[in-house]
Amino acid sequence: MATQLDDKELLIQFSDPATKERAFTAIIKKYQEKLYWHIRRMVVEHEDANDVLQNMFIKVWKGLENFREDSQLYTWLYRIATNESLTFLEQQKRKASVSLEDVENGLSNKIKASENFDANKLEWKLQIAIQQLPEKQKVVFNLRYYDEMPYEEMSRVLQTSEGALKASYHHAVKKIEEFILNN
Repeated sequence: MATQLDDKELLIQFSDPATKERAFTAIIKKYQEKLYWHIRRMVVEHEDANDVLQNMFIKVWKGLENFREDSQLYTWLYRIATNESLTFLEQQKRKASVSLEDVENGLSNKIKASENFDANKLEWKLQIAIQQLPEKQKVVFNLRYYDEMPYEEMSRVLQTSEGALKASYHHAVKKIEEFILNN
């Protein structure tokens, strides 16, 4: 398949039992990498990101025929990926029966434990700073900074007003700047 099919065509193929699996494989190929990195920035560990991504695609497989196309496929996939990541983090918190703050500190410690970690490098400081953010600000910051998602699109993914998202992003940037300057 030399050219990538657009989402509408993929959805049409998915609704046909004869081409359903091929269409789903094409959707995975088209979005897998972007979704993996979106999830990875939230859960940090590669193995965890792969697990969350796999669970997310299982949900997509089960729910795609009910997709109403009120939003773009991409938006719907990001919403599922975000929700699956948050659910995973919540489960980690419950399993460990610790506060979300402890989970966030644990994520920071995982970053610091990386063999390539160098506390003096700005990208490492940025990753640790992001892990200090409250969950909502972390998601908003990642979608805006790394995925360059417009607020209008983000509003559909997170089902939050654009104004609230802009405020969350602004607060996140301030906290990150403060962390980087003081650490």
